[in-house]
Amino acid sequence: MLGIDTNVLVRFLVKDDEAQFDKARKLIKREIAAGRRVFVNQLVLMETEWVLRSRYAATKNQIIAAISGLLDATDVQFEDEPAIEEALFIWKDASADFADCLIGAKNRRLGCRATASFDVKAARLPGFVAA
Repeated sequence: MLGIDTNVLVRFLVKDDEAQFDKARKLIKREIAAGRRVFVNQLVLMETEWVLRSRYAATKNQIIAAISGLLDATDVQFEDEPAIEEALFIWKDASADFADCLIGAKNRRLGCRATASFDVKAARLPGFVAA
């Protein structure tokens, strides 16, 4: 299994730099052809969401579709996929950031009774409390 960094994942998703997209695509195809998966950890996923939103002005629905597509791919493995799926489900109807939704989902899966936050939007999420 080969872990990929945010810049590789973003280039693969946005295809805005043909040379880097081609390198990312070939790298991923090589791993798959060898019977291996590519690994995306949660930090890379959170950075990717931020880059897509802030640098590329992707909408929430576009980002959800991109992440959902990756989750459906059998050749991509995520760190704690159930937490990511829960975070996406909550985020689609929330005003809070994806990162907060993922933090809450991850904390629940790790046994936290709640997540305390000063962020007003995050504090409205299920499983959060105002600090």
